[in-house]
Amino acid sequence: MWSFFARDPVKDFAYEILPDTQEKSGIWTLHRGKRKTSGEPVSVFVYEVAQGTEQQTQLAKAAFKRMKTLRHPNILAYVDGLETEKSLYLVTEQVTPLAVHLKAQAEKGGSGELEVSWGLHQIVKALSFLINDCHLLHNNLGVWAVFVDRAGEWKLGALDHVAPEQGDPSGIVLPAPKAVYPDMEKYDPPEMSNSSGDKWAGEVWRLGCLIWEVFNGPLPRASSLRSLGKVPKSLVPHYCELVGANPRARPNPARFLQNCRAPGGFLSNSFVESNLFLEEIQIKEPAEKQQFFQDLSDNLDSFPEDFCKHKVLPQLLTAFEFGNAGAVVLTPLFKVGKFLSAEEYQQKIIPVIVKMFSSTDRAMRIRLLQQMEQFIQYLNEAAVNSQIFPHVVHGFTDTNPAIREQTVKSMLLLAPKLNETNLNQELMRHFARLQARDEQGPIRCNTTVCLGKIASYLNAGTRQRVLISAFSRATKDPFPASRSAGVLGFAATHNYYSVTEIAARILPTLCAITVDPDKSVRDQAFKAIKSFLLKLETVSEDPSKLAEIEKDVASCAQPAGVSSSWAGWAVTGMSSLTSKLIRNAPGTEGGAAADDNGQANATSPTNSPDGTPAPGTELEYVLQYPYVGRSSSSVAVKKQSSDWSSSGWDADDSWSNEKEGQGQSSAGEEGWGNDWGEEETDTTSTNKTLPLPEGVRLASEYNWDSSNTAKGSSQNDLFANVSQRNTASTTTTSMGNDACYCFPLGLSKAELSKKKREERRKELEAKRAERKAAKGPLKLGARKLD
Repeated sequence: MWSFFARDPVKDFAYEILPDTQEKSGIWTLHRGKRKTSGEPVSVFVYEVAQGTEQQTQLAKAAFKRMKTLRHPNILAYVDGLETEKSLYLVTEQVTPLAVHLKAQAEKGGSGELEVSWGLHQIVKALSFLINDCHLLHNNLGVWAVFVDRAGEWKLGALDHVAPEQGDPSGIVLPAPKAVYPDMEKYDPPEMSNSSGDKWAGEVWRLGCLIWEVFNGPLPRASSLRSLGKVPKSLVPHYCELVGANPRARPNPARFLQNCRAPGGFLSNSFVESNLFLEEIQIKEPAEKQQFFQDLSDNLDSFPEDFCKHKVLPQLLTAFEFGNAGAVVLTPLFKVGKFLSAEEYQQKIIPVIVKMFSSTDRAMRIRLLQQMEQFIQYLNEAAVNSQIFPHVVHGFTDTNPAIREQTVKSMLLLAPKLNETNLNQELMRHFARLQARDEQGPIRCNTTVCLGKIASYLNAGTRQRVLISAFSRATKDPFPASRSAGVLGFAATHNYYSVTEIAARILPTLCAITVDPDKSVRDQAFKAIKSFLLKLETVSEDPSKLAEIEKDVASCAQPAGVSSSWAGWAVTGMSSLTSKLIRNAPGTEGGAAADDNGQANATSPTNSPDGTPAPGTELEYVLQYPYVGRSSSSVAVKKQSSDWSSSGWDADDSWSNEKEGQGQSSAGEEGWGNDWGEEETDTTSTNKTLPLPEGVRLASEYNWDSSNTAKGSSQNDLFANVSQRNTASTTTTSMGNDACYCFPLGLSKAELSKKKREERRKELEAKRAERKAAKGPLKLGARKLD
């Protein structure tokens, strides 16, 4: 029982002191520590009674009491404490002495003025709180009394000498700092302590000494305050007021803060403004929060790294979780994420990103897709397949073209992490539908390019079933960039085809493209043909090389990061292909499609100096590509979209030939692109035919499927029936000498259905009229049969 009362209370203390580092801080020794239960880092100030004098013990106990009772965001936060006969333990938030922090920053290049400005703002605010609100005097302000937390924020500590301005009512008089530390005398103001100056005169004098030491290092003597040294020019007038000889002229800390916050002042900058906003963010209006987060992204580059990690990041996460900030927090969130380690990123940001993918907010979804490159490396395969991919695939069927295109592009990053089912079945099903039915030409083009880029991740069976069929379909696309992408796709995946497939299926398809109306497509086709012919000649000359040439045909899917590279003349990225071909105006051989007012230049995106499209400009091609010129361009775009979407491909959702014999596919193309002319459309309500530019022919004049010769000449030209029926009513637009020609296109599904219903109604009315005329007027009581 007596052993229970004799137990050492230090052993039961909830915090553990780490023995590795310690710093002297006045009469205290500063140690790093942690909570025993959670491992939370803290700082522990220890005072050993046996090593101090009676005066120092008195100061330590006074500081212990003040720390427990004073609470302010800019004063060192008290966490816990322990007082024994032998020692005092004071536990606070994890901090570093300012002198140590400034020394470490000097080794990295020095503290920036932004960081110092906010630090001084905090110290002056804490001093103003003590003097004006608590009516206390610190009496010990200096570099040794300031500490810096993990976020880089300055905290006022060293409360050993804090006393009421009118004296302690209990009669206890604490010794002056210079009585304990003789070298502190140089920080005392020149006037006598019993002078008639304001109560804060001595405090703001020491504040001036602190400012001098922050910029110039330790103060050698009081007279050195006259030399400004490295004190910033914007701070000099206010600094001189602090260290003025007349104590009555020295400003109150609150007024000093107000003067420095004036326009052009040292404390008037974006960093201080951002910090002040974050301190009051809970009471700000939603519109103000939105604007703040939008502006924050531009300012983060100039903010200190620790501040971004430990102060901005928690506020961003809180704003998303509880503030309904939405997509606006994504850009600053990913910028701050660059400062985190892989472990911190996994703990703090990945859970939020996974949750964001389930959002129905389109703005958030498209920003996540656009910035996926910044966080994809931190996503594990299990999270991608179970929590992210099921939400991402909804973008393939979104009505917004921008989301569909960004979803396609994101597959380049997600494909290496997808499992067998999601990659070879689910993704291929969506790609087949996009390439067959999407109304936007650039999206169909990007789907083809993306397929070529991720081909190395597909298993051998999927590659043999999909690639040739997909690229063959692309070569029949009315959008020139898509046809070029199909040719380049063959070239990029050349190592996955057997010589038999090259000779029997690929070369016939490529040969048909050699008469394409677009010269860039023809050029790529000739290059691809030469490349494939060279492989066939090599095997013909030396059959022993067949095994080496076909070694990748049945190879397994490659792991992430080992994808096959494009040929030297092939496209290097999805957006660059579409951008390049659209910038060169597909459909013509040289010029961009433009009207007389030069609108093509207005819609062309800005390019970077190296000639590649500037980031974020690919979307403009989807929405602003000038399919035709002048006022009828929107009508022509609509007609092209409707013709593509209603061309009889609705039942074809895969690249397999499971629907062989049902009118959806043929053996020659495995379900790809042989039903271009099956949809019976009527364009009698479109504009009258105008003369075509010289050298340009209708799309229906070309044989798009010359491989199926057994079907007869009338079926080889799949646009023939459309052309013969609509010779006098095909949609064209006169655009002058610098125009490009758009393919004749049909009505949309809705317009087509409406037109058929109207024709049916007129037909029924005509029949009723005929029967009525034949029967004569109805007699009373006669039964109406029709």
